[in-house]
Amino acid sequence: MDDVVTGLYIVAFIAFIEGLRRLRGPKTAVQGNWIAAAGMGIAVVATLLKDEIGDWELIAAGLVIGTVIGVPAARSVKMTAMPQMVALFNGVGGGAVALIAYAEWRDAGGVLPPEVLIPSVFSAIVGSISFWGSNVAFAKLQELISGRPVKLPGGPALTSLLTVLTLGLGVAICAGLDFRFVFPLLLLLAAILGLAAVLPIGGADMPVVISTLNALTGLSAAAAGMALNNTALMVAGMLVGASGTILTKQMADAMNRSIGNVFFGGFGAGGGSVPGAAGDDGIDRTVKSTSAADVAIQLSYARLVVVVPGYGMAVAQAQRTVADLAAALEKRGVEVLYAIHPVAGRMPGHMNVLLAEADVPYDKLKEMDDINPEFARTDVALVIGANDVTNPAARSDTGSPIYGMPILDVDKSASVIVLKRSMSSGFAGIDNPLFYDEKTQMLFGDAKASVGEVLAEVQQL
Repeated sequence: MDDVVTGLYIVAFIAFIEGLRRLRGPKTAVQGNWIAAAGMGIAVVATLLKDEIGDWELIAAGLVIGTVIGVPAARSVKMTAMPQMVALFNGVGGGAVALIAYAEWRDAGGVLPPEVLIPSVFSAIVGSISFWGSNVAFAKLQELISGRPVKLPGGPALTSLLTVLTLGLGVAICAGLDFRFVFPLLLLLAAILGLAAVLPIGGADMPVVISTLNALTGLSAAAAGMALNNTALMVAGMLVGASGTILTKQMADAMNRSIGNVFFGGFGAGGGSVPGAAGDDGIDRTVKSTSAADVAIQLSYARLVVVVPGYGMAVAQAQRTVADLAAALEKRGVEVLYAIHPVAGRMPGHMNVLLAEADVPYDKLKEMDDINPEFARTDVALVIGANDVTNPAARSDTGSPIYGMPILDVDKSASVIVLKRSMSSGFAGIDNPLFYDEKTQMLFGDAKASVGEVLAEVQQL
């Protein structure tokens, strides 16, 4: 039976790796998900075949409860709420790992060999941080709490102190410290650390936070696999941890910031708006409104139109209407491209997923480094709900909280049209000078309705 379990684990590992490989592109991503899911199913079956597995009634109850909750939730969630779902499900994984570590320690009466105790303590700390941090990320994205940074007493010093206390208690447990509430105290300290680490971070940093917490959950799962001597859990956890770490690094690089700065700085923590936003610099802060008919004329007679999608497009579920508009323009001989910023939206790849859902050809989606040189020859840049990733203050204003973050150079286009509901700021909480540029026109309203009106006008020309 051990040989059978080992063989099934090997098949599961191959499925995990192949599934992950196919996630690299939208054409194979669905297949990748199914392959990885099949691998996980095989791994679960293999684990249940082990002789030491018991309590079948509890296992069956857990499967039923998880299925009843998980399947309807995943099927009914809107694409705009996908980041929240990712954060929540990721947190559940971290919480499960933390509970497993506690159960192992409790069942052993606090007496575990070092090769089990050390990874158990590690998984308890990291899993608890991931659970509570992910719940804060979910609450911010769902707007249950403010997306602005929450200033805690002591600031980064408090987070550093909690880190030292949590790690110190973990080391003490591994060294032999043993009393009834020592492990629950460790989970509590890690929980407070998770809350203190994520609360001060603004909503604009949530893509980095989500990918970081995802990596932490993977590492905690790998440690739990070491403690349980479960090879499948170790491999799956390391794959998640490694991919999450790479993604975190890419997200941080896209904002020209270190991961430490994300967690100890916080976008918008400086609090403010772009200097001069209220008009104290003598710059005219009025905006020029436009109409759907005027926008249609500009787009129809352009040579190159670059669509810049953002969270506003996601909220309005306007991606299919945008794709229809692009198709109508292409019939008129207009070249249409899409500018994708790495941190546009509320999670990594958010815009790619939305546009792939609308069957936009993948070769039309241009990453920031590829599209920025094209803005100089762009006739019209159509910005749909993107704010912080198009803010020129990131290049020129040293006092701006986003100074130094690479942005999409839409202000270098011949003309800029911005679709927004209002003049409200983005998730970073700062004003955008692009909106007051002489070449910028604002089309106010729901993005889907506005794009639909423009499409109707284009079709009548």
